[in-house]
Amino acid sequence: MDKKTKLIIGLIGSLIICFFGVYRLVLETPSPVDSLIIPIAFSVTGFIGFVGNLIELK
Repeated sequence: MDKKTKLIIGLIGSLIICFFGVYRLVLETPSPVDSLIIPIAFSVTGFIGFVGNLIELK
């Protein structure tokens, strides 16, 4: 597998993680901050991974 294929797979995976975190944030009812930490972490880390893979791909 070449480097470009690995970057595209990482890009898609990071985007899925980011969307899952945003999805959970939208559906989560107003509740204590403790239950919102995981969706926020997924959203942020997925976005960082997406941007990093996108920059590396270019």
